[in-house]
This record gives sequence, C-alpha cells and structure tokens, in this order.
Amino acid sequence: MNDDPEKIQNWKDHLVRQDEIDRYLDHGKDFIDDNAIEAEIGANQEVSPERVRAILKKAHEINLMSSKDAAALVNVTDPALRKEVYTAACEIKKHVYDNRLVTFAPLYCGSKCVNRCKYCGFRSDNNEMKRRVLTMDEIKKEAEVLAGKIGHKRLVMVYGEHPETDAQYIADSMKAVYSVKVPTKNGFGQIRRVNINAAPLPIEDLKILQEAGIGTYQVFQETYHKKTYREVHPEGTLKGNYLWRLYALHRSMDAGIDDVAVGVLFGLADWKFEVMGLVAHAADLEKRYGIGPHSVSVPRLEPAEGTDFSWVKHGVSDEDFKYLIAVLRVAIPYAGFIVTNREKPEMLDSVIDMITQRDADSRLGIGAYADAFPDEKTTSDGHQESERQQFVLNDMRSLDTVVQESIKRGHIISFCTAGYRCGRTGNKIMTLLKTGKEGHFCKMNAILTLQEYLDDFASPETKKMGDELISKELGEIEDRPADFTAAQVVELKKARKRIQNGERDLYF
Repeated sequence: MNDDPEKIQNWKDHLVRQDEIDRYLDHGKDFIDDNAIEAEIGANQEVSPERVRAILKKAHEINLMSSKDAAALVNVTDPALRKEVYTAACEIKKHVYDNRLVTFAPLYCGSKCVNRCKYCGFRSDNNEMKRRVLTMDEIKKEAEVLAGKIGHKRLVMVYGEHPETDAQYIADSMKAVYSVKVPTKNGFGQIRRVNINAAPLPIEDLKILQEAGIGTYQVFQETYHKKTYREVHPEGTLKGNYLWRLYALHRSMDAGIDDVAVGVLFGLADWKFEVMGLVAHAADLEKRYGIGPHSVSVPRLEPAEGTDFSWVKHGVSDEDFKYLIAVLRVAIPYAGFIVTNREKPEMLDSVIDMITQRDADSRLGIGAYADAFPDEKTTSDGHQESERQQFVLNDMRSLDTVVQESIKRGHIISFCTAGYRCGRTGNKIMTLLKTGKEGHFCKMNAILTLQEYLDDFASPETKKMGDELISKELGEIEDRPADFTAAQVVELKKARKRIQNGERDLYF
C-alpha cells in the first residue's frame, strides 16, 4: 500500500488511549491469566460421567459456567459423554432461542489495513491482495443487492484497520446502508440491523457508532493465549497491543453500546485454552456490567491469498470443532452462537441445532455483491476471487437454498431485528433470554419475517414449504397457552395477513 507514513502515524496516535486500558485492570492485571488457565485445565483432566452430568444439569439454569466446570468439559474425550454434552447444548439452545435460526450476510467495506497479522490476507505486506475501500455510493449498491435481490435484513459490516475506514467512515457507511429501500415482488427490501466487525476504538469514537445506529459491536480477540498473540501479531503494529484489543468491548459498554460479541480464530492456539478465554471474557463483562456477550463467534482458520499456513500447529479437527461449540453453548448458555460459511455445508448442518445465526449467499470480495448480481440478474454463479477477499469460503449456497434446507430440518428462518428497536438489549434481553421468554418474541417475529421473505424472494418450492411451516408453527403457538396468550395469537395472525397483503416490518 502507498500510504502516507505521517498520516498513518497521526491516526495511530489518536487511536490508542492508555488510560482506556488502565481503568479496567485489577491491580495492574488483566483477566486472562495464562498460567492459571493452563493449570485449571491440567487439574481437571480426570472427569467422571457423574460430574459431567452434574455440570450439564446446572447449565440448564442458564447462567455462565464457572471456569472449573468449563475446564472439566474441555477435557472430555469419551464419545458417549461428548454426545451428552451435544444433547444438552441442543436442549439449551431450544430453551433460550426456540427453533429459530437467524441469517445474515457479511459486507466487506475495505481491504486496506495497517496491520501484519500472520494469518490474514489483508495484512499490509501482502502484495498479492487487490486493495480497495468502497465509496458511500458503492456501499449503497451493495445494500441494494443484499436487500433487494437476495433478501437479507441483517448485515455484519467488516473493515480493515486503516485511517480510510475510521470511525466516521464506519458511521457514514452504516447510514448509507440504512438509507436503502428497494421495491420487491410484493413489498420492499431494507436492511434493518447493521452489526459492526471492526478494530478496537476509543470511547469517543464508539459514541459516534452508537449515534449512527450500530447493532452489535464485534471485536474478536483472535487468540487469548498471550505468547501466541505476540507471535501472530507483530510488535509495533496496532493489533500487536493485546490489552487495547482485550478491553475493546468494555469501552463499548462505557460508550453506551450494550450489545457486544466475542470470538476467537480457532487454530491459532490450543482450542481448550481459547474456550477458557471466552468464558473468562464473558465473566469479566458480567462482573463489571451485569451482562455478558450478546453472541459468540467460532471461526476456524481458512486459506488466504498470499498467506503461508505451514506454521499452524493447533488446527482443530471437525470432531473437536463440533465439540467445542457444544461446550461453549452450555458454558455461555444465554449467548447467540454464530458459525459462518468458512465451514463446509456438512459441518454447518451438523452443528445447526446448537447455533442461532449463520450467514448465507455471502461474498467477501470488496464490491462483490454488485459484481455478482449485475443489472436485473437475481442469481449469481458463486464465484470467489481470492486476491480480493480476506479468506476463502467453503459454503456458497444461496439464501433460498439455506432457507429451504433449514425448513426441512424444522428450523424457522428468522430475519427479525425487532428486539433491538424495542429496547430488548443489554440487561433487558439477558433476563428474557435466561427465562426463555425472548424465544417467545423471537418465534412470533420469525414467523412474520419469514413470511416477508417467502412473499418477496422465495422460489415457488421454498414458498410452498415455508407457508406449510408457518401454519405448523402457528398451530404450535396456539397449543402453548402458558407461553403465548390468546390475544397474542390473534394479533400474530392479523399481522401475518397484513404482511401477505403487502405491509412490511411488523413486529412484537
């Protein structure tokens, strides 16, 4: 990249505030103690079936798991016991979120980045990457495709760490997406929820994002293991500052953004350690703010253009990957869980009963949605260009296919964004999640948003299957008077009819 070094340095000097690290330390120490975590894993290697069952029984109370119990679960290797953890994970997911599955799409806005992360295709010294930052008009074109041709209602917008994609750019890009409203077959398409996956920011910059209407703020630690963190994030780079990144979500809370998301890049360090790090992160957020992370993401390392992965020593097998998702599901039971199209369809299908969100019809290239759906074209060939995207996807199924296959499994696909606009965030949503009541709202809103998708975008076969599922779901709701009042059932049926008649964005 041909960047002005002075401009870059001035921007860096503005960004990192040492006092916005120090305020969160406990007697000068952060909440990740590598030696203590490793010792706890080592001390809980012998795990009896009785103890596992006791831990799982307690997990159904929907509270954050203790580090000791999490350490016991990560050590389970017996296939029969692991199956019991899977079963508990599916039960907890159903209790908290019912049978809904939320879909979203990533929108990559810029591939310029000042960092040199060893595993990332966007790193500044990767000369094989074609770099670009979208203009606001280009972002609107991407949103028009996503909302008007594919059918998405929710995005996660992704940015490299670079002065051209600073907080004001992020805020402007969010506003650009929210401004798009596109006619569809029977109604209109619009992005109603924009989540942000971006680099750590100071509190004053985070307030800019809050005012612009941010949904969830995602900052993944990548790895909690400090030695590994130093090895993959070169010293002297912005991302090389472990503590600045570690407390990014704390600063978010103090800026008024109370929906935050944690995650690690599995494959960098031992997966058992990373699971413990995620639990510790949730615990510190709960300790300070009374609420944990809104969601947890579990990406695995994937190939990237111009990037050597021969140094990787902690690749996670499919069996361990599926199991670690189950452990995290029961350890942080109130959180949403996201598995993305980094994974192959077979893996996604195998964990779908434990998770709450997945992407579909995704493109990672900068400007790739408009390129894939030119003019009046409503389908794409799923082409990927590795030199313009951060990594390679393994699942290129269309949104229509994902909706249809999910229906076959008994999941109701949800495009709902209602909770955020009704104020069900932060402390409010945590109480609802732990009692299972948020799942009741989610079920009703999933029905309404799925009806929108079926009427505006679905293929004839998917629409037929979806209408049948909605009728089944309505019958189930009527048979659950303890969860859904008669008045709610009446209003839900009325709202569905209004959507079928062309109204949009109705919710509870």
